[in-house]
Amino acid sequence: MSATPYRPNGGRHHVVVIGAGFGGINAVKQLKGTEVDITIIDKKNHHLFQPMLYQVATGMISASEIAPSTRQMLRGQQNANFVNATVTDINLEDQTVTAENDNFHRTYGFDSLVVAAGSSQSYFGNDHFAEFAPGMKTIDDALELRSRIVSAFEQAELTEDPAERERLLTFIIVGAGPTGVELTGQIAELANRTFTDAFSTYGPSAAKIYLLDGAPQVLPPFGKRLGRKAQRTLEKLGVDVRLNAMVTNVDQDTVTYKNTKDDSETTLTGATKIWSAGVSASPLGKMVADQAGVETDRAGRVSVNEDLTVGEYSNVYVIGDMINLNKLPGLAQVAMQGGTHVGRLIDAKVDEESTANEKEPFDYFDKGSMAIISRFNAVVKMGKVEFTGIFAWLGWLALHATYLVGMRNRFVTFINWISNAFTRDRGNLAITEQMRTARNALAKKSKDSEA
Repeated sequence: MSATPYRPNGGRHHVVVIGAGFGGINAVKQLKGTEVDITIIDKKNHHLFQPMLYQVATGMISASEIAPSTRQMLRGQQNANFVNATVTDINLEDQTVTAENDNFHRTYGFDSLVVAAGSSQSYFGNDHFAEFAPGMKTIDDALELRSRIVSAFEQAELTEDPAERERLLTFIIVGAGPTGVELTGQIAELANRTFTDAFSTYGPSAAKIYLLDGAPQVLPPFGKRLGRKAQRTLEKLGVDVRLNAMVTNVDQDTVTYKNTKDDSETTLTGATKIWSAGVSASPLGKMVADQAGVETDRAGRVSVNEDLTVGEYSNVYVIGDMINLNKLPGLAQVAMQGGTHVGRLIDAKVDEESTANEKEPFDYFDKGSMAIISRFNAVVKMGKVEFTGIFAWLGWLALHATYLVGMRNRFVTFINWISNAFTRDRGNLAITEQMRTARNALAKKSKDSEA
C-alpha cells in the first residue's frame, strides 16, 4: 500500500511549483498572503538571473550576485516552503509530484500545479558536442567557461610553440543570439583591454575570436538594422563574424561548419569552443504533455491553452521556456509575466469573494529587448523604437540592476560595472583546483603522446 501523499497541515489549497526560476518565483510571490500553501521544488538551492551568466563567465561579477538563495528569498513568505530536490515523477490523474535528493524521497499531493522547470542547452541531436563546446545555463557552466577562457590565456603564456599558442588563443562561439553576442563581446574586451600588458611572451590582442551562426544576421529578433550595428561593433573589436554557418561537427580541437549558401565546408581550429545556439525544454514538459494528450514541438515545449493550462487539466499550468503558445520567445520577461498571471488565476479560484476570471487568457506585454555588445555599446529594441550606443548601454545597466535580487547584490554589481567601464580591472578572474576539469579540456589530446 502506497504512502499518503504529503500535504501541509491545515487543509488549505496546496500549490506545488516546480522550478525556482523567473516563472516559478513570480508565481510564488503573486500568491503571497493568499489562502494557499505553496511547496516550491528545485534541484538547485538558488534562484538564477540567467541573462547575466556571461558576466560571471568573463569575470565581471561573481556568481553570488546573480544567484541568491531561494530559501532566503522566501523567508518572509509564511505560506511558502522550499524543497531542494529533483522532481522525478508527475502524475496528473493522482495529482501528485515526486521529488528525490539522495536519501530523501517524498510524494506531494497538489490541488494546483505550476510547472516552471525551464530549459537546458540544446545541441540539436548532437549531444556529444557538449564535451567540447559547453553551453551556459547554470552557475557551474559559467564557472567552467571562465576557467577555460582564462586558462587559455595563461597556458598561451607558457608554451613556446607558435602553433599551440595560436590554438590556445582561438575562441569559437556558436550562436549569435543575445547570449552569444554578449559573451563574444566580453571575450574580445578581455583580450583587448583587461589583459593588455598582462603577459610577457605575447600580446593577448592576438587572440582570434569567431562568432558563428546559421542565420543570415546576428541578433535575429532585434531586426536587420540593430543586427548590422551589433555585427559592426563586434568586428571593430576584432571578432570574425561568420553567418549562414551551420555547424556540422565539434571535436577536441576543431569546429566544422557548412556555408548554407554554397554548401562549402570550413574547419576552424581552437581550444575554447562555446555553444549558445539553442535550448530545449525540461523533460518534465513531455511528461506532462503525454499525460494531458497534447503535443510538444521540436524543442520540447508544451502546447498550452490560452490561460496556460494544459489540455483538460484546469489545475495544471506550464509557464516560461516550456510553453509553445503564440510564438512567444523564451525570454525572462515571458516567464515572469506568466508566473504572475498563473498566480492571479489560482488566487481567483481559491478566493470565494473574487470576481476575477479564473480562465483569463495570458496577455503577454513585450517590454522590449536589450543586448550589450561591449563597453559603452548596446542595442535596444522597444516596439518600433530602436537605439544604440552609450544610452542603450546605460539603459541595459539600469534595467538589469533593478531586476537583481537584494540591495547588496545591486550595489556590488554596480560597483563592478563601473570599475570595468572606467578601468581595465575585473575582480572575478580567479580559477581554482575545482575547475581542473575545465582546464584539462583545453589540453590537446594526442594518441601519439599517450602511446
